Amino acid sequence: MSRLEDYRGRFTNIDFERRDGILQVRLHTDGGPLKWGALDRSIHSQLGEAFYQIARDLDNRVVILTGTGDSFCDAMNYAELPTEPLAQGWPRLQREGQDLLMQLLDIPVPVIGAINGPAHIHAELLVLSDIVLASSRAEISDQAHFVHGVVPADGVQIIWPMLLGHNRARYFLLSGERITAQRAWELGVVGEVVAHPALLERAWQMAHEVAAKPIDTLRYTRAVFTQPFKRRMLDELGYGLALEGLAGIAAQSGTT
Repeated sequence: MSRLEDYRGRFTNIDFERRDGILQVRLHTDGGPLKWGALDRSIHSQLGEAFYQIARDLDNRVVILTGTGDSFCDAMNYAELPTEPLAQGWPRLQREGQDLLMQLLDIPVPVIGAINGPAHIHAELLVLSDIVLASSRAEISDQAHFVHGVVPADGVQIIWPMLLGHNRARYFLLSGERITAQRAWELGVVGEVVAHPALLERAWQMAHEVAAKPIDTLRYTRAVFTQPFKRRMLDELGYGLALEGLAGIAAQSGTT
C-alpha cells in the first residue's frame, strides 16, 4: 500500500495536494505549463508510476487531474526528446505508453479532469476522466501524432472514437482540428465549461460532492465506468503502439 508521503516529491513534473480524501494531481514543467518530454524520467515515464502509486493509496477518495497556469500541454519539451535511434528506445517508450494509460484506468476511485487551457498534446489523459471540466480558454487537439508524421496509435485511436464516434474522431486525428471548450461540450467530450478563474474551485466543489459517497460506491462506480476503456486497451493498445513504432523506425531508416 502506498501513502502520499511515499510518492509526493518523487516526480519532477507532478505536484500532489490532498485535502479531505481528495488528491489533486497537477502536471507542470519547472512550475509552469507542462511541456511534453519522452526521455527516461521525463513526464512520459513518470505518469505510469505516479498513477500506480495513486491507485494503491487507500486514503484517496477522488482524484483531480489538471495542468498548471493557462495551458494543460501545448508544446513539446525539445530538450527531453530522445536522440537515440527509435529502434533502440522504442521498447521503453512502448512499455511506458501502455503503463501510462492502463495505470490511469486502474485508479480505483473517480477521477475529475480539469482542462485548464489548451490541451494540444495528450488531451486524452484528461478526457478519460469520469467528470471532465474545461476552462472557457481550453482548446483540444492532437498535435503530437499524424500532423507531424506519427501514427496516432498510442491509445488515441481507441479513446477518441469512443468519445466522438469513428468518422468524427478520424477527422480530428488526421486534420489536427482544434476544438474549443464550447464545441467540446456540444460534442459531449466535456461535461461542463467553466470560467477560467473558477475552474479548480469548481473541480474541488464537485470532488467534495463525489467524495461524500460511501467508498464502496466510489470504487465500484469507477470500475463500471472504466471497464469499456480497459477492454479496448487490452485488445488494441499494444498492437497500435507496435505499428506506431514500426512506422517511426522505418521513417528514421529512410525506407519510407
